[in-house]
Amino acid sequence: MHARPRRSVLYMPGSNAKALAKAATLPADALILDLEDSVAPDAKEAARGQVMAAARGDFGGREVVIRVNGQHTPWGPDDLIAAAAAGPDAILLPKVDGPGAIMVAARVLRENGAPEKTRLWAMMETPNAVLNAGQIAACAADSASRLAVLVMGLNDLAKETRARLTPGRPTMTAWLANCVAAARAHGVDLIDGVYNDIKDLDGFRAECEQGRDMGLDGKTLIHPSQIDICNEVFAPTAAEVESARAIIDAFALPDNAGKGVIQLNGKMVELLHADMARRTLAIAEAIAALGRAA
Repeated sequence: MHARPRRSVLYMPGSNAKALAKAATLPADALILDLEDSVAPDAKEAARGQVMAAARGDFGGREVVIRVNGQHTPWGPDDLIAAAAAGPDAILLPKVDGPGAIMVAARVLRENGAPEKTRLWAMMETPNAVLNAGQIAACAADSASRLAVLVMGLNDLAKETRARLTPGRPTMTAWLANCVAAARAHGVDLIDGVYNDIKDLDGFRAECEQGRDMGLDGKTLIHPSQIDICNEVFAPTAAEVESARAIIDAFALPDNAGKGVIQLNGKMVELLHADMARRTLAIAEAIAALGRAA
């Protein structure tokens, strides 16, 4: 089983050359080189050239994602064409309201020479995105869509719904859970939204743990100081890895051949637990291979 860790996904402002240069030294699993929210309108054109040049560099195995401006903006169409030519690991589309936006972007990538490895990620940051989450995620069934990841944009969602972002996120959990169900139903990853208070690392850890427990794969970050906690929380623990190995080994025993349910350490274990165990091991091994486990 192939699994790609996406525990820590750090936004890097595309207009900040110093930040882009530093990106390859940070222990994040993925980097989003941003042309949208973090770039002022009068800096968009310069940022585009800077980001495309940076995306062609060596990031030491980190997943490199370019977030383009929305296709309805003056910069969006040119961003998408340029990003397709730059060939990053993925292109993140903002303000996705439904499946049509995914398929139109996929066609632009195909027509502008994007390499096969370049996937599409979709921001889930509008009421329609939440309402249409299942249809958006279902695009992944069509390989031409390139869809691989959904990314929660809770600041925008709060703004558009007038729901307040408060500790514990009681106003957002239903929407998060809806997107988890959509992602899991259609085999795509789901990345949590950002935590705005950079100095509150305890609150940040609690929100990472909440996202992990809800089933999300990782979290978007706005500052390098958040990376280590995020990597720790979203990685399988040593106990989880040990348990996963025990489950796989138990089902591999000749006495258990063909069984759908077995007993292990006094607990009933089903084949679905073996599938979960294989994914746990795959993620743990992929993290170990990155050489930045914490």
